[in-house]
Amino acid sequence: MSKFAHDTIVPYAGSALGKKEQVAEMFDRIAFRYDFLNRFLSAGTDVSWRKKAIEVLAGLQPKSILDVATGTGDMAIMMANRLPQSKIIGIDISEGMLVKGREKLLKAGLEGQISLQSGDSETINYPPASFDAVSVAFGVRNFEHLEKGLKEIFRVLKPGGKLVILEFSKPKTLGIKQLYNLYMGIIAPQVGKIFCKNKDAYQYLNDSVQRFPEGNEFVDILQSVGFTNTTCKHLSFGICSIYAGIK
Repeated sequence: MSKFAHDTIVPYAGSALGKKEQVAEMFDRIAFRYDFLNRFLSAGTDVSWRKKAIEVLAGLQPKSILDVATGTGDMAIMMANRLPQSKIIGIDISEGMLVKGREKLLKAGLEGQISLQSGDSETINYPPASFDAVSVAFGVRNFEHLEKGLKEIFRVLKPGGKLVILEFSKPKTLGIKQLYNLYMGIIAPQVGKIFCKNKDAYQYLNDSVQRFPEGNEFVDILQSVGFTNTTCKHLSFGICSIYAGIK
């Protein structure tokens, strides 16, 4: 039984598949347009959000980083450029996204520093205390069991290691809130329908954001699985948030 409301939000309501399988199938379908739509829908702001999240890890000078729900490798590639001493493993359940990511690695000449692998956040195929840092950019909403995924991340982190999570949140400011709801609820799904013939994926994006336990509620969840020194920083009027915690 799902503990959090967003765990029950799935891309395809009529499907017999579980959330994890549906999410993998959804990303396989939109992989060919994913990077373009990220830049288009955020007007490029997602790049600056990722840079801010990476700076949270930079002071740690991590030698080994796990990027969970790596997708096409955007976060991994940006971390490699900012932290050239790091070895980075990116895992994702969508092979379609990983194929696109590996193409990007070859183009950037980073295949020696980054390895993109098929992997599930709830059963990470690495021993305990394997990584100095773990990042998740716009991926925790897609965990089928949020708490289980966070416990796995905690397990593979070294003591003193740091987790940084970048995730959408809901702005509270009057005016911004209404514009955001219009954009996410109506415009984004229509854009998804036009550019990748998949309205469901961007409707799922909005629905999962609306039900996600954000802000202090998510910080409490991080603390409940063992993280300390937890923080939450809102970006762009609260459209996005950076969460961090230490093992």
